[in-house]
Amino acid sequence: MEKIFNNTQVAFALKSDTELDRAYFLFKMIDNQPLVRIGTAVTNFALKANLPVEGLIRATVFDHFCGGVNEVDCLSVVDKMFTKGVSSVLDYSVEGKEEEDQFDAALEMTLKTIEFAKERKAIPFAVFKPTGFGRFELYEKLGEKQTLTTEEKAEWNRVVERFDLVCKDAHSKNVALLIDGEESWMQDAADDLVTEMMRKYNKEKPIVFNTLQMYRWDRLDYLKKLHEQAKKEGFFIGMKLVRGAYMEKEIARAEEKGYPSPICASKEATDENYDAAVRYMIDHLDSMSIFAGTHNEESTYMLMELMQEKGIKSNDDRIWFGQLYGMSDNISYNLAANGYNVAKYLPFGPVKDVMPYLIRRAEENTSVAGQTSRELSMIKAERNRRKGK
Repeated sequence: MEKIFNNTQVAFALKSDTELDRAYFLFKMIDNQPLVRIGTAVTNFALKANLPVEGLIRATVFDHFCGGVNEVDCLSVVDKMFTKGVSSVLDYSVEGKEEEDQFDAALEMTLKTIEFAKERKAIPFAVFKPTGFGRFELYEKLGEKQTLTTEEKAEWNRVVERFDLVCKDAHSKNVALLIDGEESWMQDAADDLVTEMMRKYNKEKPIVFNTLQMYRWDRLDYLKKLHEQAKKEGFFIGMKLVRGAYMEKEIARAEEKGYPSPICASKEATDENYDAAVRYMIDHLDSMSIFAGTHNEESTYMLMELMQEKGIKSNDDRIWFGQLYGMSDNISYNLAANGYNVAKYLPFGPVKDVMPYLIRRAEENTSVAGQTSRELSMIKAERNRRKGK
């Protein structure tokens, strides 16, 4: 297969020289791990102390990784990316909320993004996180099969209602809905609830998508079991495949609590697990749709090759490639230029509320070997290309 991801002219066509310089500066900073830690601590302190750092954050890290402070703000970014065939997934990235009114606000925002998606070809999916609609500890308690108090039962019923409302709305508007994966110790309860939604709303085609984090060694088995259930009960499976975003946390908790780590033994094992899930889904495309969320070039080429081998058109609507806004533009834009379905996750929300998300991204970039240096080498190559004109 022809290697297409080194074309920096396509990758950065939408970036001005100034934006390219900013990206270079940002990834240089992220590449320096102690600096990330210091920057994170200082930023957290400044935000908590209400120091005027929002403008600085907005002009640098926020604008590089986020679409805006609200959904309307994002539309110019959405439209701009779509001129190059790259779609958007509007992701309300407010994390770590605990209150009922905050969950209701996240619900309203998700319904609003479904409406946006219905009206715009450039936004093919809506998305939410399970903990956007309910307390982490509640999922955890349910997953561990603990008995809920009367209050907790009522609280859980409200979580189920939020899920149902959003899935029903997505179904009636024919908008595919991605539900993100989170930490393993709350994921069982979320999985059960998402499966319930698939059973209800995926009767004609995949509308509701769950997420499998393939750095967990048990996820391929989970997918196969779900497939058996789907065949028996007559529903379609929508699945976003990612490697995963909570590795350090997962390993630390397993050690602390003395249970076997849910994470694959090595990076290679994770890659194999991810690719095996992709192959399994491609083999069962008659009953599944895949959203391959990956920044890994090899996995992306592999999926493209499988499609070619099986005579699947590059724009088959059952297969989407996904990356995060601000990262791996060389993959996203070159895929789009070659006719594949590709969507960028476009986070948005008030600067202060989106900081936990941004900090997680910076940490993730430093912990994924090669990710930052790859970004830097692509940006460098493009800067040199432009200077050489």
